[in-house]
Amino acid sequence: MPAEWGNLLTRSLGGFSLEGILTAAVTLLVCLGAVRLLLRLARRLLSRSKLEERVRRYVLMGLKLLLYALTVVFTAGSLGVDMTSLVALLSVGSLGITLAAEDVLGNVAGGLVILSSRPFTIGDFIETGGVSGTVEEISLNHTKLTTPDGLTALLPNKELAASKVTNYTVLGRRRIVWKMSASYDAPTETVKAACLQAVEATEHILSDPAPAVYLTGFGDSGVEFTVYCWAAAADFWTTQFALAERLREAFAQAGVEIPYNQLDVRLRGGVEPKYPE
Repeated sequence: MPAEWGNLLTRSLGGFSLEGILTAAVTLLVCLGAVRLLLRLARRLLSRSKLEERVRRYVLMGLKLLLYALTVVFTAGSLGVDMTSLVALLSVGSLGITLAAEDVLGNVAGGLVILSSRPFTIGDFIETGGVSGTVEEISLNHTKLTTPDGLTALLPNKELAASKVTNYTVLGRRRIVWKMSASYDAPTETVKAACLQAVEATEHILSDPAPAVYLTGFGDSGVEFTVYCWAAAADFWTTQFALAERLREAFAQAGVEIPYNQLDVRLRGGVEPKYPE
């Protein structure tokens, strides 16, 4: 294959005349001036857009490569180079590069989509594909997350751009949901009052939306109550754990028993249990 490409270039270049060289030089200067003018205009237009700075740089880089490639083609054409052969050569080379770097190009395209549409930014807590964490870096190839247990997850942008993404930070607040179980002997209003007391005693819980407590189920050992409240996204984890402690204390103060699984064994037929001697 390299030998065939060499022969193709030799046939394409042929011999050059002085007139052709001068024409090519003038064409090159004109093209370079046009490239500079177009790049200046592109920078001005991009500066007025809402795209991120990194996206602007990538767009300018791609535009610059395209314009310089066109400059090479026009200059070669003014030299009398067989453009059909040259275009065929470039097409074969670009096809090989595209096939070899298919995944990389897919990730780059996904990165541009993420940077332009901005479904999340650095510092947001997101969940996608069963992985959740804080966004630490968004590059063209991948997005880096730090999970709650201190691990680093690298997500390919190609898959991330096509996946469902839940952003827990973008609204500035997160809802806390805590399920508590109370004894069947405890009055409903007493349990609700204890839950609201725990909410009031917990710092960083927002008053709007107002916290709420509902009876949500009946279990084998107790009645299930669910506490709903909101906290700022930055305070979510500490507030959630603090609320759990306050709920346990409030239940103890109100005399509400937190049930646990119990097994009652009853003997029928008057059979006396036998114990080992």
